[in-house]
Amino acid sequence: MYETIEKFHELILNKEWKALRNEINGIEEIQIAEIIEELSEEEDIVIFRLLSNKQAKNTFQFLSHEKQEQIIEGLARNVNKLSGLLNDLDPDDRTAFFEELPGQVSQRLIQLLSPEERKIATQLLGYPEDSIGRLMTPEFVAVKSHFSVGQTLDHIRKFGHDSETLNVIYIVEDNWKLIDDIKIREIILANPDQSIKDLLDNRYVSLNAYDDQELAIRAFKDHDRVALPVTDTDGILLGIVTFDDIMDVEEAETTEDFHKFGSFQNAIINPLKAKAAFLFKKRILWLTVLVFMNVFSGAAIAGFENVIQSMVSLMFFLPLLIGSGGNAGSQSATLMIRSLATGDVVIRDWLRLIGKEFLVSFLLGVTMAVGVTLVATFRAPEIIIVVAMTMVCTVMAGSLIGLTIPFIFTKLNLDPATASAPLITSIADIIGVLIYFSIAAWYFGL
Repeated sequence: MYETIEKFHELILNKEWKALRNEINGIEEIQIAEIIEELSEEEDIVIFRLLSNKQAKNTFQFLSHEKQEQIIEGLARNVNKLSGLLNDLDPDDRTAFFEELPGQVSQRLIQLLSPEERKIATQLLGYPEDSIGRLMTPEFVAVKSHFSVGQTLDHIRKFGHDSETLNVIYIVEDNWKLIDDIKIREIILANPDQSIKDLLDNRYVSLNAYDDQELAIRAFKDHDRVALPVTDTDGILLGIVTFDDIMDVEEAETTEDFHKFGSFQNAIINPLKAKAAFLFKKRILWLTVLVFMNVFSGAAIAGFENVIQSMVSLMFFLPLLIGSGGNAGSQSATLMIRSLATGDVVIRDWLRLIGKEFLVSFLLGVTMAVGVTLVATFRAPEIIIVVAMTMVCTVMAGSLIGLTIPFIFTKLNLDPATASAPLITSIADIIGVLIYFSIAAWYFGL
């Protein structure tokens, strides 16, 4: 790609527009987008102006948001080109772009749309933030149930060119109320004279435009669809949401949860561009809290100084034992955070899960105790019983802590993803130290 960029630089410098256009026509849109990302602000506008309407539409969707804004600013001097680009964009992609812009800028760009596209944009932007309505596109194919298969195929040929997907055809009543959907394969294989009504099974799945986008993610996973219809509260078909749009949302949600799980207060979009002071503020609070929590671990160890002096070999197994408790807690917390986020688990399930986790963590602890016993046999056989009992107890304690903290955060209306691994590990460490030396003190009569 470096050679291509250098060639573009040279052609632009020499103003060889015809040769440049010929070069562009031989490149895929996604590669054009990659090249534009590497060009200067002046050069990217030159390239973009030479693209056909179809190339411009597809290339724009592959660009980063920052580069999209640069393109819009550059095209503002050519209203016709900018208006054509915005009108050609898919409604869901255009909505996603408008959402990232300041309100005044979005309103100015909306005025460049055709009356029909302006109505669609205004409708999509009117839905609550993070709602399914913000994701949907009105570009789909729907037919009436009284259509024959032959009429339906004619309708698809006439109106299907602009549809987001043709995998599924939607069946509606006269008032556009959704009554079913049919896979295109069933229509193609049916007799042309057969009525669409004969193909219906009334087992369709739909989304509500006002529901949260996370419900759409779960629906796609549960039903394995490439697209799902979106309706209002009266069941009127408004649009569809496609699998690729949902994957973009899930990626964004996963990224946000990942940052929070790592003890970030908010997800940082691009740490390369963020200022050092900003990164410092986002991380210092949790790290400071964890420093003071770790003081308790030191205090607990100091409290058992006489036990340690009497049995120095105990210190060899300390990192292993409390580390196992912390790992078990982090593992349990990860499972619970994910289940709470997807809706597979709710607050009222806590008591049932505690009982199950108690059994599972006991079995895990016993299994790990066998391993640590083998190590102790060669290293310090006199404390085999202590390390084995401690392993069972710390794994159980860590697992139950990791399960419980996400529920506590959810109950307090806090994002359970902020119950981060370092927090759970620190709590498990403190409890692990107390368990270990308490068992040792009891066992050796200290």
